[in-house]
Amino acid sequence: MEWNLMFFINSMLLGIGLAMDAFSVSAANGLNEPKMKTRKVIGIAGVFAFFQAAMPMLGWICVHTIVQYFTAFEKFIPWIALILLGYFGGKMLVDGIKNKDSDEDKPTIGIPALLVQGIATSIDALSVGFTIADYNWIMALVEAIIIAVVTFAICVCGVFLGKKFGTKLKNKASILGGVILIAIGLEIFISGLIM
Repeated sequence: MEWNLMFFINSMLLGIGLAMDAFSVSAANGLNEPKMKTRKVIGIAGVFAFFQAAMPMLGWICVHTIVQYFTAFEKFIPWIALILLGYFGGKMLVDGIKNKDSDEDKPTIGIPALLVQGIATSIDALSVGFTIADYNWIMALVEAIIIAVVTFAICVCGVFLGKKFGTKLKNKASILGGVILIAIGLEIFISGLIM
């Protein structure tokens, strides 16, 4: 592979494709916490961007070192995403139903939950390491950085979009956010089984 305009365009398009799950989860987080401060929005987008960049690099490293172990692990990716997103989506759904008529502030998303969301939404990006296996490490790193920048921008938009609707939906937002997380987990699971 060589450095050209198509490399950068393909990297950006790959970043957009990989960021869609992270966008949806970011929107769900914004729905759940409509009064979220900008600093936290940046932090959420940063976590998703980090994992979306780290996973393809990890996949690239696996291809060049321990490929036989990665292929054995690959079949568990849909199950892991389903369990993690299903758990956190179910928790948001239950909390939303319990506090449906309450005017008190919703619980905010914590760092452990955010890290799990970051892993769950980016774990399928491990397989991108296979598609970039013929890149040298600098090209793979540049692609990962482009994916991170695209993911960051998309996730910031997702959180702000979720916050806007979260303010309008009030307490129903947590229920909607939980349903979205569960739906994303199911989508990753089903598409992982089909492929």
